[in-house]
Amino acid sequence: MAPTVPQPRMPTERNDPVRRWYENELGWATVPGPGPVRLVTGLRFDVLQLPAEAGFAALRHLGPKAPVALRGETMRLLVGAGSADELPGLLDWLEWGGIPLGLTAIGAGGRIDAPTPPGWSGSRGAAVWLRPPEPGCEVEPTLPALVSLPAMAGGGTAPHSDPAVGSGLVRLVDTAATHCHRVRLRRRSRQPLAFS
Repeated sequence: MAPTVPQPRMPTERNDPVRRWYENELGWATVPGPGPVRLVTGLRFDVLQLPAEAGFAALRHLGPKAPVALRGETMRLLVGAGSADELPGLLDWLEWGGIPLGLTAIGAGGRIDAPTPPGWSGSRGAAVWLRPPEPGCEVEPTLPALVSLPAMAGGGTAPHSDPAVGSGLVRLVDTAATHCHRVRLRRRSRQPLAFS
């Protein structure tokens, strides 16, 4: 009797419904391999990370369809691909450079933990969507991005975003920086003074 050879198993990651949702429903790249699903940044979007307290105040400067995620005390705002590279120069231009704000960006080559898809149950402490992306819709038109960096470099006025997107990256970053700074000052004022 010939030994039976089992059918090859599909890799576990292909059976992961969260991974399938991101790849098939949204068309977003995920990091291959076992473990929690991670999204690749810099292809379709970049991410601005900031304290959640500051992020809630900045939400009004995002278009209503721009995806926003929350993980613990950190908010992640999806912005146009390439925005992470612009953040340091933009902060300098807005006169926030050199001030520790807690505002960072993740761009090309970066990764973030994939928030639990809307309506699904996730593990405790996992990232969740505050404003989920819409399956079947292109995310790029909903994201704040710089339209024209040469206007900034030439001393012109600040670039403007497409009106359909709402506020642009410049306004979002300025607002986020302002609220990050306020949160930082508030936290410092709560710390007891040390006397020697």
